[in-house]
Amino acid sequence: MARRWRRVLTDVRPLQVSPPYRRLFLGNTVGQLGQQMTVVTIAVQVFTLTDSSFAVGLIGVLGLVPLVGFGLYAGAIADAMDRRLLALVASAGSWLVSLVLAAQAFLGNTNVLVIYTCVVVQAACYAATSPARGAMIARLLPAELLPAASALNSASFNLGFTVGPMLGALLISVGGFEVAYTADAILFTATLYAIYRVPAMPPGRDSPRAGFRSVLDGLGFLRRSPNLRMTFVLDLCAMVFAHPRALFPALGYKVFGGGAATVGILQAAPAVGALMAFVVSGWISRVRWHGVAIVLSILVYGAAIGSVGLAGSLWLGVVFLCIAGAADSVSSAFRNTVLQVAAPDELRGRLQGVFIVVVAGGPRAGDFLLGSVGEATYERLALVLGGLACIVGVLVAVAIQRSFLRYDALRPTP
Repeated sequence: MARRWRRVLTDVRPLQVSPPYRRLFLGNTVGQLGQQMTVVTIAVQVFTLTDSSFAVGLIGVLGLVPLVGFGLYAGAIADAMDRRLLALVASAGSWLVSLVLAAQAFLGNTNVLVIYTCVVVQAACYAATSPARGAMIARLLPAELLPAASALNSASFNLGFTVGPMLGALLISVGGFEVAYTADAILFTATLYAIYRVPAMPPGRDSPRAGFRSVLDGLGFLRRSPNLRMTFVLDLCAMVFAHPRALFPALGYKVFGGGAATVGILQAAPAVGALMAFVVSGWISRVRWHGVAIVLSILVYGAAIGSVGLAGSLWLGVVFLCIAGAADSVSSAFRNTVLQVAAPDELRGRLQGVFIVVVAGGPRAGDFLLGSVGEATYERLALVLGGLACIVGVLVAVAIQRSFLRYDALRPTP
């Protein structure tokens, strides 16, 4: 019986076999809590200073620009230098920004431009460190444990996304903005320590110099790699067509007749579903046909989002959002594994850079699309149409490239 449960519950072997990965996982988990605390703290402080939802919305736009603009080039840098050193320097930059945010709060700053500047710099640091940290994993673990590591990393992110904002709101109410920012700076030292303890990861002999040509080489490889390219296309189908976040306020207040607490429940539901999927993710590392798994999980995601629009009660909508979050978590685990295993090591940094651009840009484009459709029609219809568009997009993509369904984890090909 115990053996059967081990096959179902979370596969923690990556934490057992690799001390550097274990430290990196724990450090990133603690640091992610602090970073998500800062996300909500920045939003609340900007709204307090400006009394403007537009000013709060600018935070996302300002953060997106360096992520997209610098993400690709940062990936090229990660392939051309020691990835540990790049991640350490960029993470130290993020830590310094947290200290600046704490300082401006302690000093009673009322200039929102100071906060906006911190947002831009911190986003640039994140764009630099993420490709390097993502590309490290495949050097720390054997290939057969990468699916389990992807599930663990997804759970780490979703834990921070769920708990971090609540902790941030609590600290703001108890001690003010300065306490929340200071807590982030303290927690983020765990990430710095974990990266510092990772062994050096110098580039290979044939690694190119970082530059525009190197970025083009990475994009050219992606163009010639149908399986890797398909993982990005399918993720965009889900995030652009069926990302519901922009509709949560209207759903909470207008559709389900609640208030701020209702909106919070809706926002937390996908992350809760992702964490529930993580608890029973032991089966992921035994799946052979990753292409089929990705397609099925995104189809389930689209169907769940569409079903939210048809839900007759808040709690039924929450159930469907939990299902969507679980399906997205499973898809993310397999997509990350394909990226880690099928990509050659000398290109992993650049492809991780593309991954960051897709992950950062897709949901924001989805916010704009579904928010616009919801404004022009009504929110339930936007969700139903978004879910259907996701499903149709996936089916069309698979019809164009049927070979993706034959992607074999035992014989990975880009």
